[in-house]
Amino acid sequence: MFMLRNVSKYLFGDTSTETLLTLPQGQLYLVRPLSPKGYSELIFKDAAASIRRTGQEFQYQLVVQRVYEEGEEALTAEDDDDDAALDENLSSDKDEKGFLLDPSLRLRCDLRDGGAATVLAWRDLSGDPGDLFEFVCDGAASTSAAETAQFVLVAQQCQFERKYRKPATTATEAALREFEFTDDEPIPDASPIASPRTLSPTGTQSLSAPKSLHLIEANSGGNRGDMARKNTENTDAKAVAKREDNTALTKKEGKATVAPVSAKAPKSLEVLAHETAELHLFDFNSGTFVLQDAEVEATVSEIGSWNYWLQIVGDKGDWLGQAVVPELNPVFNFEYLSFIFNHYPEDGSAYSWLLRFKDSSHLEKFQEGLMQALWEHLNETKWLKTKEVERDYVLESFKDLTMDDIREEEAKEEDEEAEEAEQEEEEEEDEEPAQREEDYDEDEDEDEVVTRDEDGNINSQLAVGSKHDRSFVVRGSKIGVFKHTPGNQLEFTTNISKVQTPKGKLFSPKKVMLHEGDRNMVLQNADNPNSLYRMDLEYGKVVDEWKVHDDIPVNVFTPENKFAQMTDEKTFLGLSNNALYRIDPRLAGTKLVPSELKQYASKNAFSAAATTEQGYIAVASSKGDVRMFDRLGINAKTHIPALGDAILGLDVSADGRWLLATTRTYLLLIDALQKEGSKNAGKLGFEKPFSADAKPQPRRLALTPAHVAQFQHETGAPLAFAPARFNVNPSATGTSGETTIVSATGPFVVTWSLDKVLAGRRDPYSIRRYTESVQADDFKFGSDRSLIVALPNEVEAVRRSMLKRPTRESIAGMAATPRRSGGGRSSSGRGTRGSYLGKGDIVNSPY
Repeated sequence: MFMLRNVSKYLFGDTSTETLLTLPQGQLYLVRPLSPKGYSELIFKDAAASIRRTGQEFQYQLVVQRVYEEGEEALTAEDDDDDAALDENLSSDKDEKGFLLDPSLRLRCDLRDGGAATVLAWRDLSGDPGDLFEFVCDGAASTSAAETAQFVLVAQQCQFERKYRKPATTATEAALREFEFTDDEPIPDASPIASPRTLSPTGTQSLSAPKSLHLIEANSGGNRGDMARKNTENTDAKAVAKREDNTALTKKEGKATVAPVSAKAPKSLEVLAHETAELHLFDFNSGTFVLQDAEVEATVSEIGSWNYWLQIVGDKGDWLGQAVVPELNPVFNFEYLSFIFNHYPEDGSAYSWLLRFKDSSHLEKFQEGLMQALWEHLNETKWLKTKEVERDYVLESFKDLTMDDIREEEAKEEDEEAEEAEQEEEEEEDEEPAQREEDYDEDEDEDEVVTRDEDGNINSQLAVGSKHDRSFVVRGSKIGVFKHTPGNQLEFTTNISKVQTPKGKLFSPKKVMLHEGDRNMVLQNADNPNSLYRMDLEYGKVVDEWKVHDDIPVNVFTPENKFAQMTDEKTFLGLSNNALYRIDPRLAGTKLVPSELKQYASKNAFSAAATTEQGYIAVASSKGDVRMFDRLGINAKTHIPALGDAILGLDVSADGRWLLATTRTYLLLIDALQKEGSKNAGKLGFEKPFSADAKPQPRRLALTPAHVAQFQHETGAPLAFAPARFNVNPSATGTSGETTIVSATGPFVVTWSLDKVLAGRRDPYSIRRYTESVQADDFKFGSDRSLIVALPNEVEAVRRSMLKRPTRESIAGMAATPRRSGGGRSSSGRGTRGSYLGKGDIVNSPY
């Protein structure tokens, strides 16, 4: 063991080589033990398996490459000329397959034929459940058991680095055991003539009782002698028997998701809802809801101090107990008579459950009871004390809004047409002059690129310019400036190294806003909430301090109107907890305009604001309500009730038709246009108030509970959406200007198609996963096809077409068979995560 760890330490420490380790000879199979497509397929007759570095820290790839015999490659190339003309992209996958070394691969090792053959197996994440890739080193391959053990150890260390973002040298033997996956199903035989239906505990040795690789045990001191350990013979026999016993559960890959132990229900003070339903649990492996109990009792109870409880009980006992909190992410689907929600046990894991009711009346009763509990918990006010129209508003917002007037075939055709048009536009963009590649010494090692500040600062904010194709990234007390170039790329131009007050005090901006045609930037210092600062971007220096008011702080500031940053407009808007006002830097003394101050006696906890092209103002609060003004200094024309969740961000379309509010776990899209038949039909809520019985019905943009559970299953962190934004297109007229919404949560960028949302589509959003949390994101000004994404230590321009529909693979961030780029800059050419940033992709580290 000491020898193995020393060798791997040498491999990881030698950063001059791309390949860490290679198994030089073997065959690659794709095994489908449960698929009607066929049991086993030989992919490469002669191949080599390698572990390679990527261009990103802590990321490695398992690469299997075809090995040609002398003269074979030339003959194959001649035969494939015609096929390559049909599909150029497929050729990149013909001779090499790459897999990001991630725990989701479940990489395992096994000995066969009395130790004469060694098998490496890992999941095919893009295939059917149960599909595996197997790399078989037979006895003639001259690959020793020790070499295979070393390969597996290095693979485990790579997975450790990826998961914990720490060097492998810090991994203990106990920590590496996490990546052995000894509880997985036995590795099936890769032989094409084997039949999965004949497998049993008494079948072939390779399935029922594979031998463990007990290697270098004498040197390990007994701590970890099994470097590529599989199940023992007894454990394997039990695993096979268990698989046969659980056929009814359609256990297709690994283990079926098992319900956690239920929490004990607290004492109930009052029952708000009690209904009978079917109970289903979302299975991560199959991607479906699996029936757990045909009849359960679901009860929502008050337990005191504005706290409420959901308990589900079957004949055999309690299934689950859960506090009623926003993290439930409740969705009511009346088309399928279902209530879908998330469940978070004490260990921090996430599950997605579905209750299916007998009819709509039972679902409605349960919905009202659960939403009453959630609303009272958030507002600490009794549900029945609110107006009936406000209760209806809350109930409607949590329905799974679907429409029956759009057919799936029509929707598919629309998607294909949109994708074709988008592809044509992107091809036109590609024809534009590309960014000049940076010159690098060929001998320079990629690891020499510095991607982190020594002071520990990371990128925190992003401001996208409107006039000069510049983006600004805040990093501690520094601001990086990037130029948008043809071909959807970023080019670093300069670094403002010291952000400091006119008196020379260094500070890290809490919030920034581009101003006066992108010539200036307004900055806020968290240590001085009553003042703002103006930076002259031509000089890269703070030149003014604006004292807003002695007693009224600035919590939020926003432009005078939607496109004010493109003009020479001097004034802008500010908010405190309970006041809305105009700021005019030209005033002598304090800059707040007294005649345009609207201050409330109560603390409304204002948290966000946005303006339309005409200067109408929308203001949101941490209580969850939204106010709409046509000008400053007066009462709001429209007040939209709170759902209870704090609003963290607010945007509005240029024409004022759509409001977009962000909470921690979902977005709200609100139509501000008053409908036909109402008193003020055709008017916006900014211009005329909605009547009491005609409040706009909100559209709740949320990830499906199953996707939420998968997100948390992957990241170990709950949802936390960044303020969502519309794309901005000042040259468009009407509602055609805003077509797409973007936000981010954890390592995921999420976009919604506005057309799909309004059409009631079930799949209105797409995702892109990165290896680190997204700090800020926004559209390139004037475009809905290009996004600017700031990660902790990198900045990327990415096409929206790179985002994918949420699937098990896209959520896990794995590409099935990563394709090599045909040329030019590509952030997905070598990678398997959404953000592959090599040396040529990181624009002037540490940005």
